[in-house]
Amino acid sequence: MSLSPKNVSVTNFVLVGLIEIESFRYVCAVLALALFTVTLFMTSMIVYVTWTEESLHEPVMEIFKPMYILICVLVLNVMLGNASYFPKLAIDLLSGCSTISFVGCLCQSFCIELCGTNEIFTFTVMAYDRYLAVGNPLRYHTLMTNAKTQTISLAIYVYVVVIIIVDTLLTLRLTFCEVNVNNVYCEVMSLQPLACNDITVNVLYGTVLALFNTIGCLLIIIYSYIRTVVICLKLSAESLQKAIHTLITHIAAFSIYIVTLLFLNFRYSLSTGSISTKVDIIIPLIGTSIATSVNPLIYGIRTKALREKIVCNLYKIVGKTK
Repeated sequence: MSLSPKNVSVTNFVLVGLIEIESFRYVCAVLALALFTVTLFMTSMIVYVTWTEESLHEPVMEIFKPMYILICVLVLNVMLGNASYFPKLAIDLLSGCSTISFVGCLCQSFCIELCGTNEIFTFTVMAYDRYLAVGNPLRYHTLMTNAKTQTISLAIYVYVVVIIIVDTLLTLRLTFCEVNVNNVYCEVMSLQPLACNDITVNVLYGTVLALFNTIGCLLIIIYSYIRTVVICLKLSAESLQKAIHTLITHIAAFSIYIVTLLFLNFRYSLSTGSISTKVDIIIPLIGTSIATSVNPLIYGIRTKALREKIVCNLYKIVGKTK
């Protein structure tokens, strides 16, 4: 589809990425539906097990309650990201549709940005929570209660929603002269180059906010991990093993998030002709798929209590169907 004439506002965009993968659209659609189904099932099971299993709420498990709440927040966030990305991708691929309305584009961009930003803040709280649990086990019940965890999670969510609403309003004021979005989904960074008017304020706001949030969170996470490792080295062998197991789970999930984030941002620095259009499209396709799918699998498999309860519930489900 050709670009619209200059200085003419558009109401629909073309997702060029869907056109570029046209020859593989059925394979991609099946993979998208499979990933969406698996992650939706895993997130649902984790949330269900966390909130219904009485054994996870016994006094002996008190020190892990905030962690399970944060895991729920994290996987629910993943569920939001999946819902805003995979279903539309699969439907568009199967139907051969490659357009999206301006309103639909902003909504999808809002949800994806909300998911990505909320995730790094949740990882930050999780890292600090484990530091408090390992470094201050006797005071942990007062330092990190369930109520505090829920309040912090809600405050983060409200903050992220507000800053993204501002970002969306800044995008809403733009007039677009071009319709070709070089991606398989809508995001602010893909829309900005299509604007007719000046985007300096948009770019400045996005850059300052991204640096402030990312650097701030990274400093807290790195500090928490280092302090936790130092404390772990002074523990008994059994306590050390449990603490390291939990820490490795968090580090693995967070590392995948950071690598994916860098992977996606690196794409923009290369999208000036140094790589082919297909590669430019495949990068966000793979990156976003990994970012919105891997965390439920990591926490569902590596968190022993959750894994055991999920398996028990699966056996119950299978037994009822027979």
